[in-house]
Amino acid sequence: MLVDRHRLRQQWRGLRHVKPDRGGNSKSPEASSAQSSPSQSNASQSSPPPATDQRLERFHADLARSCQRFEQRQRGVPKITFDDSLPVVLRKDEIAAAIRDHQVIVVCGETGSGKSTQLPKICLELGRGVAGTIGHTQPRRIAARSVATRIAEELSVQVGREVGFKVRFADATSQQTHIKLMTDGILLAETQSRPFLDDYDTIIVDEAHERSLNIDFLLGNLHRLVSKRRDLKVIITSATIDAERFAAHFRPVVGTVPVLEVSGRMYPVEMLYRPPSIDENGDEPDWLKGVADAVHEVCSRGPGDVLLFMPTEREILEAAKTLRGRTFGGSKPDILPLYARLSAAEQQRVFHTSSTRRIVISTNVAESSLTVPGIRYVVDTGTARISRYSPKSKLQRLPIEPVSQASADQRAGRCGRVGPGVCIRLYSEEDYQSRERYTPPEILRSNLANVILQTKTLGLGDIEDFPFLEPPKPDAIKDGYKTLFELGAVTEQHALTDMGRKLARLPVDPRIARIIWAAHEENCLGEVLIIASALEVQDPRERPLEKQQQADESHKRFADETSDFLSDLKLWDFYHKLKSELSKGQLQKACHQNFLSWTRLREWVDVHAELVEIVREFLGSPALKTGDRRPANAAASAPASASSRGPSRKPVPSRRGAVQGAANSSVDTTFGRRHDVT
Repeated sequence: MLVDRHRLRQQWRGLRHVKPDRGGNSKSPEASSAQSSPSQSNASQSSPPPATDQRLERFHADLARSCQRFEQRQRGVPKITFDDSLPVVLRKDEIAAAIRDHQVIVVCGETGSGKSTQLPKICLELGRGVAGTIGHTQPRRIAARSVATRIAEELSVQVGREVGFKVRFADATSQQTHIKLMTDGILLAETQSRPFLDDYDTIIVDEAHERSLNIDFLLGNLHRLVSKRRDLKVIITSATIDAERFAAHFRPVVGTVPVLEVSGRMYPVEMLYRPPSIDENGDEPDWLKGVADAVHEVCSRGPGDVLLFMPTEREILEAAKTLRGRTFGGSKPDILPLYARLSAAEQQRVFHTSSTRRIVISTNVAESSLTVPGIRYVVDTGTARISRYSPKSKLQRLPIEPVSQASADQRAGRCGRVGPGVCIRLYSEEDYQSRERYTPPEILRSNLANVILQTKTLGLGDIEDFPFLEPPKPDAIKDGYKTLFELGAVTEQHALTDMGRKLARLPVDPRIARIIWAAHEENCLGEVLIIASALEVQDPRERPLEKQQQADESHKRFADETSDFLSDLKLWDFYHKLKSELSKGQLQKACHQNFLSWTRLREWVDVHAELVEIVREFLGSPALKTGDRRPANAAASAPASASSRGPSRKPVPSRRGAVQGAANSSVDTTFGRRHDVT
């Protein structure tokens, strides 16, 4: 077994260094200089075997156990069958030959080609997955679970035995596992404890074209590893956009890297553009009406399931509420939401077809990471929440913005797999033509401070020396180190500090993470999470050119002469008071009358909810609730070490003092106030 190899080699080297004496008996180097007297020699005949013999016996026993495990795993390989209708299976022999003859290959497959489910089976048929495990990474947890379930079904085995998955907080693998699905972040974390990835004989990096930071880190790590582990096979799957780039990245270390293109099963897709009408207030598109009209239009064309793309969980739930109970095409459909926080059982519902029409409402997880069966129609809002660094605010933000042309094309392709499809885009054709062709890799739209922090936390060495596909510019690296030093995350010599390790635990911009940690220590998370989420969205206060004075007068109620941050708290309270008293339509009208963007306010609430979830998960503050100004139990948000020190003698600061203290606690707040008021 590969996992035993390093330990057995060390034992064997130790045995080889033992020197025999003149009589042919083995002696350790320590004992070779000592002379035994005749009496000692006679006594040794009745004594236990020498230490060297015991070590040799242990070595043989360990080797036998390893061989036994190998034979057991070999006997446990399930019967492998393939679906000949899948495009990737039609080229199975060619792909198998490339895997057998080369250390790294790139498989370029369109949506629906079957690469995610069939490549691990091809590797298993080649004898991989016995001496080690076939590691198969996915960008998202939901995809890792669903692909594992699908492969297990095709091999007629249980998930958790021959085929398993591992995601955060869930490990469904065993010693019998041959194929292991996981997120790329899980495999990246494993490199810290097992830098040579000895558990694996094959690594499949799926959906590499998404180019998340985790994927780029993983590819850089594998770039270093393949020259040290010539037995390791690496398979990279990608859409056509980045295939040659991946191959060129590995050629200097492994030589030839074949690029195999596999077509998808595609029928013609009719494209329709239906930009939504403006709402009654005259300033915001009525997305829900546009969605309902589009779903009604496609359902009137005939039978078939519908896939609706929405940007966030909130929009998914609102769309589900709007569509649920309505009749489309003469019958009431099943409404199936699909997003990351759903339970595994709820997520699996979308993969089971039925005689009733289904309307699946999903985030961009259904764009390429997984395939929902039976889709004949797609309704695309054309937006997604995309992480992007804002040079203006010097913060990593999560705005809802238009997706690229490549992403829009991926979405449209989801309805051309079972027959001719129809895709309705809720934006104009001119809008589509004006969009960027591809979504830039995350490293090019990320704060380099965060990239540096993750590089150091993962033990990947200096960022300047790491083999990225697209190395960051030296000036950007310098600015990133400067930011981390200001936050106390690194020393002047660029060494990671304890605070740096704390900041790395929170999957947010390092500046926001520093504010959250300060609030965590000062027991004012309730207020500061509101402020932190405000920094990640555009200011919801609107200032139209023709009504600037009126807008300024209306916004005076939120002003606070001591701090812009406290103004944010007043605005938050104002919005939530209106929300608790008014209907949705009345709330939109009230926002318009007070020169506030209802859309941006909702985005602020969404980002706040995400930060609350992050704090609950990573800092253990279960009493914190979405929309709260202060945790129900302030002690719940205190550091874990506080209880061990006993009651603090330090008085709890007032709300104003707490917020100012957290906001100014060794954090450079010059980035804090946004000046992008429209």
